[in-house]
Amino acid sequence: MFRLQGSKTLAVDLTGDAVKAKNGSMVAYDGQMTFKKMSGGGEGIRGMVTRRLTGEQMTMMEVKGQGTCYFADRASEINLVSLHGDKLYVEASNLLATDAGLRTGTTFTGLRGGTSGNGLFTTTVEGTGQAAIMSDGSAVVLRVTRQYPLVVDPGAYIAHQGSLQQHFQSGVNFRTLMGEGSGESFQVRFEGDGLVYVQPSERNTVGGDV
Repeated sequence: MFRLQGSKTLAVDLTGDAVKAKNGSMVAYDGQMTFKKMSGGGEGIRGMVTRRLTGEQMTMMEVKGQGTCYFADRASEINLVSLHGDKLYVEASNLLATDAGLRTGTTFTGLRGGTSGNGLFTTTVEGTGQAAIMSDGSAVVLRVTRQYPLVVDPGAYIAHQGSLQQHFQSGVNFRTLMGEGSGESFQVRFEGDGLVYVQPSERNTVGGDV
């Protein structure tokens, strides 16, 4: 069971089962726990090779036992995501922990990954269970519907889930060039039905300001 202790610490109650978490993110535990480093983000040798080829690096550990284990990373804000047979797309650097039964993998992001500075691939989490993702500041969860698409700065993007399509678009216009616009050269448009997680702090992007 995942629960938050404040907004920056994840508590996971274990009763003989296991959780996968970012390597080195354990800050405390009570009870009896064992820790095992996992290859390829928990996907074995094949996952390790895939991640090296794609550049989507993620080092995970398996924590198993009886008691409560606490996780945190650089005082980042933590958000809990429930999956019900669907798939979560999340930057590897923003993934803190998942239920052991959830499957992780990599997928091609196309131009969004290139402009965000995170590479052309991103991590996927799939199945039924809970995941914990991190953000620099309190994340905003934005709903996308077929009537109301969403445009996101790739530097603020964290994750998304649901039946969403991504379209890369240029944000450069006359107002931007005159210094009166947002200054964002590239944007990502999400269409369909789902949720997009955005942080209030931008990573450096390839597009940058004009």
